[in-house]
Parts: sequence; structure tokens; C-alpha cells
Amino acid sequence: MTRNGKLAEDNIVNSIIGEGSDFKGEFKINGLLRIDGNFQGTIETDGKVLIGQSGSAVTDIKARLVVVGGSVRGNIFATERVIFLSTGVIKGNIITPSLIMEEGVKFEGNCTINKKIDGIQ
Repeated sequence: MTRNGKLAEDNIVNSIIGEGSDFKGEFKINGLLRIDGNFQGTIETDGKVLIGQSGSAVTDIKARLVVVGGSVRGNIFATERVIFLSTGVIKGNIITPSLIMEEGVKFEGNCTINKKIDGIQ
């Protein structure tokens, strides 16, 4: 699929955990997962994971693109990019080829910028 096709797919929410919701389990999906509530478990997708400002996740995430505006406790493995918004709170390790971090992020852990990530996907 072309890069433009991927950009269009990034805007389609396949699954959402709404604000005020609690979910425990394992997500293996294609496409975008948005978390605005509380999630505990594992996430694996070839698409995008978005943790909204009100979202909280205790999880290991394997995805192409991860955007964090809320709270994440766990490890993040992204094949393309990780973006931390200024409201993000992250406690865990990150492995990704590209990292964008806005001013104000709270991050505790290790980060490895690695252009080739083995073992993901």
C-alpha cells in the first residue's frame, strides 16, 4: 500500500476504549486503537495506537506508530515513530526509529533509537 493510503488509514478508528471505561485483555488488531479510558493488558497492531489525554494504559505496545497524550506504564516498540504530547506521562522503555517529544512530557525509562527493529511484526 502506498504511503498516502497509510495516512488515510491512520485516521480511521477501528477500536476505542472510551473515557470512563475500564478494559483488561489483549488487543491484536489492524488499524487504529484509541484509548481514552483505562486499559491493562497487551496491544499489538500494524497500525497506530493513540492514548488520549484522559487515557491510562498499563501495557506493552507493539505498533507502527504510537501517540501518547495520557499515561502509559509499560514498554513501547514502534516500527515507525513514537510521539509524546506535552500532557504525556510515560514510565517504561521505548524502542523506535523515530521519537518526537513535546516540552512538558514526563518520561522515566530508557529509549533506544534504532533504525532497524528486529522481532516486531
